[in-house]
Amino acid sequence: MTALIILFFVAVWAGIQNALAGGGTFLTLPALMLTGMTALAANITSTIALFPGQITSSWGGRAHVAGAGGLSFRALMAISLAGGIAGAVLLLVTPSDIFKHLVPWLVLFATSVFAYGSFMPRKADHPPVLGRVGAGAAQFCIAVYGGYFGGGIGFLMLAALTAAGLAIRNANATKNVLAGMMNASAVAIFVFSPQVHWLQAAIACVGAALGGMIGGHMVSRVNQKALRAFAVAIGVALTIGLFLRAP
Repeated sequence: MTALIILFFVAVWAGIQNALAGGGTFLTLPALMLTGMTALAANITSTIALFPGQITSSWGGRAHVAGAGGLSFRALMAISLAGGIAGAVLLLVTPSDIFKHLVPWLVLFATSVFAYGSFMPRKADHPPVLGRVGAGAAQFCIAVYGGYFGGGIGFLMLAALTAAGLAIRNANATKNVLAGMMNASAVAIFVFSPQVHWLQAAIACVGAALGGMIGGHMVSRVNQKALRAFAVAIGVALTIGLFLRAP
């Protein structure tokens, strides 16, 4: 019961974190593992729990979505759905013991991407370096990774979409919707998995939804750099803890 109460409040904070700066997965993953589930089950359950919040956050910026690199937005959506399905299936066929060994490396990669995307300067206007094939391939690979694990996909997509010629504002809105699409395909598969812990998923979902609403009201009042620094610190601590636990 204590672990479930902790999970609820962590999920609230994760919802706030996602609404304001991203990185909520770094919070929900260890909290779900604290309730006694494996890393594989925690990853699947976390994806389901955080999904409704992703949909609501992407809905607000839907007017600014756009295609990139010569691909229409519908094409990017189709690629994201296909990649999300592939990643989700790949995750479900990965044995739990193997995934346990992969998790520290996945969290390390996600933390590195999140830190780079949060604190490296971005150019608001630059010539596109990804064409039609490059943009499609990059989005598919990101979507597979998103369906499999998902940490850091926002910054990966932001980098790919801006490299394909989108302005930062349009790239940010587009990556939010595409993240929702790839996670929708993963969730549609995960709901049939015996790895889902529905009690924990429901608790985390309610907490994250509440946090998302709170975060929406706080967006103009908080320092997003500080929140991202906090998420990176959590990611570093989680990475160290997972490597220390690994046999």
